[in-house]
Amino acid sequence: MAARLTVQEVKGLYEKISNWGRWGAEDERGALNFITPEKRARAAKLVQSGDIVSLALPLSTKTTPDNPQPVQHMMLHAGPPGVASLDYFGMAPHGMAFTHLDALCHVFYQGRMYNGFSDREVGRFGARKCAIDVTRDGVMSRGVLLDIPKAKKIEWLDPGDEIFPEDLDAAEKLGKIRVEEGDILLLRTGRHQRRKVKGAWDPRREGLPGLDASCLAWIHERRVAVIGCDAVSDIAPSPYGAELGLPIHIGTLVMMGIHLIDNADFDALAETCARLGRYEFLFTMAPLILEHATASPVNPLALF
Repeated sequence: MAARLTVQEVKGLYEKISNWGRWGAEDERGALNFITPEKRARAAKLVQSGDIVSLALPLSTKTTPDNPQPVQHMMLHAGPPGVASLDYFGMAPHGMAFTHLDALCHVFYQGRMYNGFSDREVGRFGARKCAIDVTRDGVMSRGVLLDIPKAKKIEWLDPGDEIFPEDLDAAEKLGKIRVEEGDILLLRTGRHQRRKVKGAWDPRREGLPGLDASCLAWIHERRVAVIGCDAVSDIAPSPYGAELGLPIHIGTLVMMGIHLIDNADFDALAETCARLGRYEFLFTMAPLILEHATASPVNPLALF
């Protein structure tokens, strides 16, 4: 097992992987710029069998240890008299329960968000920079699944388990795939399989597996466009404590401009990849056009 980086080493790494200014001083799309029209056209050609898999969890209205703020669902009108039923939904998309896409304005580091924009650009009015609606045209590219537990020949990673670059390499070898520029990198930890067997737990207290900070250099080298995880990409709780509470979120959202999908469900995807012997596919996602918002619930799809 590789040695964990120190806090100072992680902070030094942030400077090396920074994409600030790479696409101009006013850029708000970040690593989405790696997805060119040519990249999308090649990804579309990956559809062969027509199999399709949702990568999202249901928007649960039940309070559980891992869902302390469930979705609010209220009926505005139902049943006779009348000719229609109407309902209302309310939710806080961030956290560890709902499948959502983090905007680049979600996390700050030293008072800045991606591309050096000030954290003062986010206030009671919402976000004036790097809000979720920069994805209004959707996200479509080649998706790649790295099934970490399968590569390790275990059922799941336990809370607090670390994923190192060599684990990413092993999962690539398993899938006979290589993560390339503009790809959507999907990381399976087996979180939901563990939940099915052991029941729900409170991730904030008991933790989640995630990427070690040393993986940031690997991600930067491969020029990944978006990262999705069935956990939250970061190890929870952070091995660095309050000093660096979200080292992966900072390194991806803030420094590299990589949007993050948290709390996805890759179990059905992993089964489909294994059955078809293909760990690459067309990935599509259409976040809601929520102007000035820091996140959107999403239902990403994998097409084979």
